[in-house]
Order: sequence, then C-alpha cells, then structure tokens
Amino acid sequence: MDAQQTRSPRSFFRTRCGSRYARGTVTKRTAPIDLTPAPERAFLIAVDTGSDVGWPAEDSLQELASLARTAGAEVVGAEWQQRRHPDPDTYIGAGKAQELLAAKVETGFTVLIADDELSPTQQRGLEEVLGVKVIDRSRLILDIFALHARTREGRLQVELAQLEYQLPRLTKLWTHLSRTGGGIGT
Repeated sequence: MDAQQTRSPRSFFRTRCGSRYARGTVTKRTAPIDLTPAPERAFLIAVDTGSDVGWPAEDSLQELASLARTAGAEVVGAEWQQRRHPDPDTYIGAGKAQELLAAKVETGFTVLIADDELSPTQQRGLEEVLGVKVIDRSRLILDIFALHARTREGRLQVELAQLEYQLPRLTKLWTHLSRTGGGIGT
C-alpha cells in the first residue's frame, strides 16, 4: 500500500495545509475578508428660490450633509443654484448640470442628493444626464429610518413608507416589455 493511502485524514490535512500554524492564529490565509461596502460618495445640490426667508441654502445644505453622514455616505461636495423656480426636467439648469458632470469626474461621486423633493421626471432627468443614482431629502430620511428601525413593526412601517414613495417613480420603467400594436386581430 502507498503511504498516502494509509494516512488518516487529519494527518493528511496537517501535511497538506501545514502544521506550523498554531490553532487560532490569524494569518494572511485565515484572516476574515472585509465585506463591508465602501461608503457612497455623495454630492449635494440645492436650488435657492428665495422663498425660504431666514433659512439660507448654505444652512440647508449643512443639515443635508449631516443627514447624509448619518445614512453612511461620504460627502465630497456641495453646490447650490439661485433660480426663480426649479427646472421641471432636471431640477437645475443645463449649465449647472454640465458643472456637475465636471465635478463627477473630479470627485468621483456615486450618488447625488437633492435638498428639495424631486418629481419623478426631475429624478430621471438628472440620472440620465449624470449617470449616477439621484435621491432627494425625503428618500434620504426614509433610508435613515430604515437603518435604525429595530422592531418588526418599525421595519414594516418604514418599508411601507418606502414603497409609497417609490410608487410614482416606477412608471415607464418597463415600457420596453410592452407589445407593439398592429397586425391582424389587434
């Protein structure tokens, strides 16, 4: 018989994996893999319409930055724009959107957080222009609640609120699956 065939599985393991390592020691091979995701790099934007007298955009952005850090994001920049009203398509003007594209290259942000509540059209418009995830203050607060909900009832209530928030934003997402009309019998 061959010597390898008569070895016990335990001795085979020791010779194969090396018995020089003491039990319980952490080595390069046995160190746990860090699976914690890197924090999202957030860029903050706001539109100052002048209607919030006594509450300037800078203060509002500081509060938004604090909320973003609470949610686990790393704030890499912030911009605000003076406008009479937010743009109905992209919330900000076309020039500011181009500035944000340059800031994206410079800072590498992965999420854009708007200070005001965005319409679904504004959110989709910004996502198309910038190619990053876009959320607003309401979504950010819901995410914070979801992180800190402990009881089953609390988690369910937060999930219900998130689903109600998402509902108007789900329109026109699956239009590529719809059948085209025309033909016999339609």
